[in-house]
Amino acid sequence: MSAVLSGAAECLRPMTVDDLARVMEIEPRAYEFPWSEGIFRDCLRVGYCCWCCEHDDELVGYGVMSVAAGESHILNLTVRPESQGQGIGRRMLENFIRLARRHNADTLMLEVRPSNTTAIHLYASIGFNEIGRRANYYPARGGREDALILALDLSSD
Repeated sequence: MSAVLSGAAECLRPMTVDDLARVMEIEPRAYEFPWSEGIFRDCLRVGYCCWCCEHDDELVGYGVMSVAAGESHILNLTVRPESQGQGIGRRMLENFIRLARRHNADTLMLEVRPSNTTAIHLYASIGFNEIGRRANYYPARGGREDALILALDLSSD
């Protein structure tokens, strides 16, 4: 199976520890409350599905997904700010859906800030549905922000 997505210049591939310096260049620019390098290291260490998207050998996106007991959970899906709006997030999300199915997951879940309307539209366009809300889940300026819990049923396809 080829990792090439659209032309030879762009590919999805598993993340390695060697990618973390480049991931950590993007993470604080993409989020006001970024993950630490240690969180990414722990995800790699425990065997989560950690993937990178490169374009012309430049890191443009990455993501982390866990899979256990028939359920998969996207923990992080990030596209560097200057590369957003080019379909990279959609291709990475579709890759995670394929991986979740390959790992026999029936459900793919994630949390998203209600204020992240761009991501919510992406998830809805692929078929995710809101199944709940986690109160005060995310840090935010002046307090906390809820998380919408979204799920995609993988058992019907």
